[in-house]
Amino acid sequence: QVQLVESGGGLVQPGGSLRLSCAASGSIFPFRIYAIEWYRQAPGKQRQLVAGITGSGTTNYADSVKGRFTISRDNAKNTVYLQMNNLKPEDTAVYYCKMMGSWGRGTQVTISS
Repeated sequence: QVQLVESGGGLVQPGGSLRLSCAASGSIFPFRIYAIEWYRQAPGKQRQLVAGITGSGTTNYADSVKGRFTISRDNAKNTVYLQMNNLKPEDTAVYYCKMMGSWGRGTQVTISS
């Protein structure tokens, strides 16, 4: 069983930055081989893929966040990060991480002046 805990969300102004973390625990050994993805869900909208990273470090991004968001991983800490820069109001959502079919509970990101 896999447990995922997201953190780092908050309220920031447009143009600001946040770094989200997703800490994994449970039956995840070896963590380094698993792909992990970040999703987000805005009110009234479907959950959508934001970014993903494979065990080998290959990354992919939604077009809407390319050039602004960076996904990375620290295998020694069993953690994946999402660095979000130049945030826009349309980035407002609950952000979730997903690994091996398991989801975390999410962290709220609100972009507002």
